[in-house]
Amino acid sequence: MPSVATLLAFALVSFGLVITPGPNMIYLISRSITQGRMAGIISLGGVALGFVFYMLAAALGITALLFAVPFAYDALRFGGAAYLLWLAWQAVKPGGHSPFQVRPLPVDSPRKLFAMGFLTNLLNPKIAMLYLSLLPQFIDPAGNVFAQAIALGFTQIAVSVTVNALIAITAGSIAAFLGARPTWLLIQRWLMGTVLAGLAVRMALEARRG
Repeated sequence: MPSVATLLAFALVSFGLVITPGPNMIYLISRSITQGRMAGIISLGGVALGFVFYMLAAALGITALLFAVPFAYDALRFGGAAYLLWLAWQAVKPGGHSPFQVRPLPVDSPRKLFAMGFLTNLLNPKIAMLYLSLLPQFIDPAGNVFAQAIALGFTQIAVSVTVNALIAITAGSIAAFLGARPTWLLIQRWLMGTVLAGLAVRMALEARRG
């Protein structure tokens, strides 16, 4: 099992990623603002199922494969860093948008909300990079890879679901607050961009463990 320090470090990285703009955040905020908090929570259920899918895929072999093929690991690591830098640029570039600047969406049934939440997360490259590029860096290849992947995966899911639930519940209030304060909206975008860029640099510079 991972040490407490490793779990806390991975939880911090997971927190840094979940508070940055991405498909999951934009979808959940859009649903909460357009259709109400309960729609956001139902959508979050689908997102959580997507996390479980990625966690099981990593635990059942993807992580072990990456340790066995160093070049594939490095390619994913640098690819993930490049993608995070691109997200950072999208957040801070002139004319960029905050995830709280959303367009109204049509009202959907609970089943469709759940399915769309799951699909949005499944097709989210940020989550794919988290499990393919970041998670292996926190696993000790000399230990039980499966158990470590499961423990780290549940840590990420707990952090992400908690933060996303708070965002879904407070999305309307946050959007109204930022909409009335353009300076705060700009600060929020730059804060997210800085976090993304920092994670990208960390991912690119940290050598493969083991």
